[in-house]
Amino acid sequence: MNPTTNALRAGLRRGVIELRATFTNGQDLWTYFFPTVVLLVAVFWMRGSTVPGTDFSLGARTLPSALGMGLLFGGLLGLANQLVIDREDGTLLRAKAIPDGMLGYLVGKIVLVSAVALIGVVIQLTPGLFFLDGLRLGDPGAWLTLAWVVPLGLVATLPLGAVIGSLVENPRNMGLVVMPIFGLIALSGIFYPINGLPGWLQGVAQVFPLYWLGLGMRSALLPGDLAAVELGGSWRHLETVGVLGAWAVLGLVLAPVVLRRMARRESGSRVAARRERAMQRVG
Repeated sequence: MNPTTNALRAGLRRGVIELRATFTNGQDLWTYFFPTVVLLVAVFWMRGSTVPGTDFSLGARTLPSALGMGLLFGGLLGLANQLVIDREDGTLLRAKAIPDGMLGYLVGKIVLVSAVALIGVVIQLTPGLFFLDGLRLGDPGAWLTLAWVVPLGLVATLPLGAVIGSLVENPRNMGLVVMPIFGLIALSGIFYPINGLPGWLQGVAQVFPLYWLGLGMRSALLPGDLAAVELGGSWRHLETVGVLGAWAVLGLVLAPVVLRRMARRESGSRVAARRERAMQRVG
């Protein structure tokens, strides 16, 4: 067995082990269920409102959009957080010291973060089926659309998470990444259609993957008639593939370069300095 194959298998095993550990850790269980409770409460109270120009529940329209948002948070921020934390406590330095250790580490984290994101989608979607009408999970076309939207969304966001996690050294600076994403949520039609926004704001929203993740999930789970209230009056599957694919290519080009640069710079002295700063913050 060559070293690369060995590293891939070790990374897969590591990811599965870390995933199992999330089900026995209170903090990890909180990250599974707290966002789910917040989302379901929100869509429950929105279920009586309707999408403008239709009699369709705004809550039922919001749930698929929020699932797309969850893929972005899970893929991009999930992997970025893992890299930042593991770099500060020396985990990355230890992985670097093992032949092909960085490859195994990254494979493990990708398996973990992807699985957590998918579990989040299932946990959030399942209860919504019991009090929201109109979701078309019984349609085989819905599953076919989910089969390409979800993997493409993860491929578009995971490499970006690796880039961000490689550039941010201090976990406290992750807030600088989260705040712009909250701004994009307001622009990207997650909780309300963006047709009423000025054209330039609609253009800004369509540059980033969040809008297209929400649109792709809506196209999978909502009736075809609801496409009429979207920009362009359709689900725009080709454009969804194009934009998410472009972000995936950009991330896959940048991530190896940034990760190699970050790995080369890691040293015992840098880990010790970060640990010292962390102790000062605690003190």
